[in-house]
Amino acid sequence: MLVVAHPDDELLGLGATMNKLITEHGATIHVVVLGEGITSRSNQRNEQEWQKELVIHKQNIEDAQKCIGYQSVSIYDFPDNRFDSVTLLDLIKVVEKEKERFSPQIIFTHHGGDVNIDHQRTFEAVITAIRPIENEQVTTLITFETPSGTEWRASSDPKHFIPNIFIEVAEKNINAKIKGMESYEFEKRKYPHPRSPEALKIQAQRWGIVVGKQFAEAFVLIRHIS
Repeated sequence: MLVVAHPDDELLGLGATMNKLITEHGATIHVVVLGEGITSRSNQRNEQEWQKELVIHKQNIEDAQKCIGYQSVSIYDFPDNRFDSVTLLDLIKVVEKEKERFSPQIIFTHHGGDVNIDHQRTFEAVITAIRPIENEQVTTLITFETPSGTEWRASSDPKHFIPNIFIEVAEKNINAKIKGMESYEFEKRKYPHPRSPEALKIQAQRWGIVVGKQFAEAFVLIRHIS
């Protein structure tokens, strides 16, 4: 199961890895999108003002899903870039509900040190929802980076993304990720923005170089119980 704060985070974080796991290993993946991802572009949150864009944004999720191939998605409407205005328990309850419904063994979510408050709160909700008590079925928690959110943390901050898992991906997996990302009409950007097609490919090459491969995506293993 993949738990993200906004539409497009699922692509940015592990779009290529998802595509590989599905097409080469037959993985079943459920994506949970907690936030609506649009309304923070106004000074005050007004869903009516952004009603048309919100409909398009949700359709874009489905378009991106087709590019990657994951099987199911649940979409919520927590306020964009205002997760700190929401009681953490409300986020936890959603994660717990989705976890009970899907019964995942592995969960991927945001790096807890991202500059984006919604990413931070999503991580906190997930790690709380899967605390290792009796009968907890989730054995593995893995976090990913989100371009234009993870790398913009201050250099002096101790919460930097330091990966310890690297998943080799093929160019076709990267192309699926890029095609999915380009489905997001309000999120795609031009180079040199980190979310641009060129930058996403360069990033995969960068992590590939780190581990002696052509392309890779990088992750942090937070907990694994075997």
